[in-house]
Amino acid sequence: MKPLPLSAARTLHLAAQGLATPPRRKATKDDVLAAIRRMAQLQIDTIHVVARSPYLVLFSRLGPYVPQWLDELLAERRLFEYWSHEACFVPIEDYGLLRHRMLDPAGMGWKYAAEWHDKHRNEIANLLDHIRASGPVRSADFAREGGKGNGWWDWKPEKRHLEVLFTTGELMVAERRNFQRVYDLAERVLPEWNDARHLPSRESAERELLRRTCRALGVVRADWAADYYRLPRRPYANDLHALADEGELVPVRVEGWKQDTFVHRDVAPLMDDASQGRVASTVTTVLSPFDPVVWDRKRALALFDFDYAIECYVPAAKRKYGYFVLPLLSRGKLVGRVDAKAHRAEGVFELKSVHLEPGVRVSGRLTDDLRRALQRCADWHGTPQLRVTAGPRELVKALRASG
Repeated sequence: MKPLPLSAARTLHLAAQGLATPPRRKATKDDVLAAIRRMAQLQIDTIHVVARSPYLVLFSRLGPYVPQWLDELLAERRLFEYWSHEACFVPIEDYGLLRHRMLDPAGMGWKYAAEWHDKHRNEIANLLDHIRASGPVRSADFAREGGKGNGWWDWKPEKRHLEVLFTTGELMVAERRNFQRVYDLAERVLPEWNDARHLPSRESAERELLRRTCRALGVVRADWAADYYRLPRRPYANDLHALADEGELVPVRVEGWKQDTFVHRDVAPLMDDASQGRVASTVTTVLSPFDPVVWDRKRALALFDFDYAIECYVPAAKRKYGYFVLPLLSRGKLVGRVDAKAHRAEGVFELKSVHLEPGVRVSGRLTDDLRRALQRCADWHGTPQLRVTAGPRELVKALRASG
């Protein structure tokens, strides 16, 4: 079993995720699709104090690009939406791998409102008939009785009906308008699909999802295998060893880890150079809280010694770092985090607070890397003026000087 330094494991993971080197040319719409295929999925979140998460995840890998391309790829049926890790954009060729969840949603927990479905079957069937006769709908097309709701727990009935039909696969998201889902019949969105002809077995679908996980992570352990696609929680060591026997994975021993670890064959050619420090990530960028690099807290801690929790759902008084805190990736390490807000009308990108990880030294190179990365992010948001409120004195001084 090949020994692998932790720094090399980080390099291989970032290479698999498309974060090894900065983009060398202007991005195209095909690059957007390629980046999603490389990650296997792109998590969706609606918070927009900065660019909404899926757009920001792509910016971290592609640099400045046209956000509308993501919307167009969905409308062109090159992507679809479904529950994979959470709600995600997924390449359309992977539809069959998630189809079993639609056909048997009972095991999906809160994502499938089974009690609501049972109680409102007639209304849900009527809504489906309405869409069949009249065409696609948005939740906003239905008036709410009693005024504005108070969040996802207080959705109007039609929104809940639409979500049930989405989870069971009877409706798909045909497009998004101003980031609002437009629902249509699955047979109109994906007319070529036929369960009898195209549906793989559940076993083969889950095995292929595990393969996708290994390729997207680059470096994988058995205790990480289930999280990426929310696969069934069970031991995966034997599955990974079987993939190694088939040549898909290479067993390695990472310094400091007791767990069996594997490197995917796509990044395995980099192992020797990564171990010797001849190859390393040269990217400095901000990451979304919902970036695959950090969405598994245990994996981020093991790989990067970075303890990260999303605090936007935590009461303000209990937040340690801020509302929407973006991890800072620099040259293969997660060096800090920044609580950011884009003030679009003012053209200001506010850094409410900048925090560096313990032991991270404020060097000239780090300061310059972060200054350029944050300015690029601000420019892409259309808010080119950096406004820094708090952080390490030397770093704040340098960032203010650039703003």
